[in-house]
Amino acid sequence: MKKTFVFFSFIISISFFGQNLPEGFIYLSSIDKTIQSELRYFGENNFIGRKIEGYNDNRVIVHRETGDALHRVQQDLLKKGLSLKIFDAYRPQQAVNDFVRWAKVLNDTLKKKVYYPNVKKSELFKQGYISSKSGHSRGSSVDLTIVTVNTGKELDMGSPFDFFGAESHPHYQKIGVEHKKNRYLLRKVMIENGFRPYKNEWWHFTFRNEPFPDTYFNFPIE
Repeated sequence: MKKTFVFFSFIISISFFGQNLPEGFIYLSSIDKTIQSELRYFGENNFIGRKIEGYNDNRVIVHRETGDALHRVQQDLLKKGLSLKIFDAYRPQQAVNDFVRWAKVLNDTLKKKVYYPNVKKSELFKQGYISSKSGHSRGSSVDLTIVTVNTGKELDMGSPFDFFGAESHPHYQKIGVEHKKNRYLLRKVMIENGFRPYKNEWWHFTFRNEPFPDTYFNFPIE
């Protein structure tokens, strides 16, 4: 059966902290203030090198069920003196469109040496690093890592977030024992709390019972 993809910029909404969010969506901080965040697309520390359209604040938005599951993950990690750190969660469709426009400008390679040194920019679509749709826009996918509570230092995963290459595959073997151990810890605690991992990115997980599997939202992050 052919699936129909629906794009929403506004539906019946409820208000949290001044912004109207679609029904079912929440700010993650409303249920867990201990989870750390650094939305990379709100600043310049990302594969494009500038703020991305639709990211108007460093505030993590997810569907409520995803948020509840992240809270459970956090409770498990806090017992070990660790914490989640969110790089990206809900991503508006306008941000995805911004990625697509950037990918078509082949001479804009400001961050190539850092994020895709071994991949030609012209190959980003073909190899699946850039797409016209993202699971993040459905509100149930998250990009994250683990940090120590006392220092805020990220555990070394063997490759940085958003690195385009085989090195970012969860089971990549040419990394150190400690890197593998850290990736396994993240993967284990996420799977145990209802998330499924993505085969090409150690940082990417999606809540298994996502409520909007075919709906791509477009409200900004504010």
